[in-house]
Amino acid sequence: MAVPTPLPDLQPYWMPFTANRYFKQHPLLLESAAGMYYSTRDGRKILDGIAGLWCVNAGHCHPRIVAAVREQVGRLDYATAFNLGHAGAFELADQVVKLAPGNLGHAFFVNSGSEAVDTALKIALAYHRVRGEGQRFRFIGRERGYHGVGFGGISVGGMVANRKVFASAMLPGVDHLPHTHDLARNAFSRGQPAHGAELADALERLVALHDPSTIAGVIIEPVSGSAGVLPPPKGYLERIRAICDRHNLLLIFDEVITGFGRTGSAFASRTFNVQPDLMTVAKGITSGVVPMGAVLVDRRIYEACVGAGAGPTAQPEQAIEFFHGYTYSGHPLACAAGLATLAVYREEGLFERAAALAPAFADALHSLKGAPHVIDIRNIGLMGAVELESRKDQPTLRALDVFRHCFASGVLVRTTGDTIALTPPLIIEEAQIGQIVDSLRKALKATA
Repeated sequence: MAVPTPLPDLQPYWMPFTANRYFKQHPLLLESAAGMYYSTRDGRKILDGIAGLWCVNAGHCHPRIVAAVREQVGRLDYATAFNLGHAGAFELADQVVKLAPGNLGHAFFVNSGSEAVDTALKIALAYHRVRGEGQRFRFIGRERGYHGVGFGGISVGGMVANRKVFASAMLPGVDHLPHTHDLARNAFSRGQPAHGAELADALERLVALHDPSTIAGVIIEPVSGSAGVLPPPKGYLERIRAICDRHNLLLIFDEVITGFGRTGSAFASRTFNVQPDLMTVAKGITSGVVPMGAVLVDRRIYEACVGAGAGPTAQPEQAIEFFHGYTYSGHPLACAAGLATLAVYREEGLFERAAALAPAFADALHSLKGAPHVIDIRNIGLMGAVELESRKDQPTLRALDVFRHCFASGVLVRTTGDTIALTPPLIIEEAQIGQIVDSLRKALKATA
């Protein structure tokens, strides 16, 4: 076993979404990564069952992506996106929108999923304003929805712990649809659950309550990720789309997690054949190598905003149409990583691979039915979840114990509440799926 490298001072770093006091007494530090595996400081191999954090779809340190970033940093390290550009950003935008469904013909680059969500909300408001409907300021989110951690994202999101400390600073006028998780009727469903399409009808009630002329749009994840991998009930997304059409509401799909092959298609909107007006992406766009995100925008929305004020109210050609952007929008390193990542997806057939592996993944995951304290199992594509019965007065602790046991045995899983989530890189082999599930089975028994 390798001699561990010296441990740095752990105190200065305030870690995100982490129990800092516990971690700094029991640190888990990674040293390197390749393919399906991390390596720890003491040289142990850890099989990655969660693609880093839902993002390393092409596997760790893919040689083609690494080479592209190395070459780019020695040629053009930074270029502003304000009144300047570089070819990589335009090329990546072209390739991404060609993967997207329908008329999503434009990409606005950002640096994360959180930034993508806040940007999408601003684009929706701008679109209605230039159309002369500036009174449309409301957004409808969904309970248990996760849309990042910007103030816009936590406002439309429905993760209670993410919202409660910041309640005084939420966007005004936001309301929420009910979530679709229904253990009583849908436990242990494979793929889309049978029951729950009627929950979409709550949108009609919210529209009636608030007046449709005040609502800008509806934002939902096609598959709720951080809430514990909740696939949409059959017919649910179709009903949401139809209601949005009836009342001229923009439908925003948050595909930060589901994008780039996770459901067996380029995007979940393709998997479910439901067309959004705006779509947020991140994570898999660069396979997690360089931070990047984007909002994919319907052509009519782009044309309305960029051609704002046609006729007598036309703006001069040199006028900025949309006062929004980031220092690192379309960063050259991110674009190089994105272009190389898309080439890997295409040439290695990783989206098709995810679709082909999905049945074996489902079979392995559902073999845990009957294991101690397992109350539900869910899956779609290469996304899966095992929901556990919470310990009395100790929510999340059972899942944390399972996480720690799995890590000690050489497998990385993710916890969200008392649910174990699995979203492995798309390069996973069937034997590795078996290893992950066997590790989970042993951990469930050991922590029962």
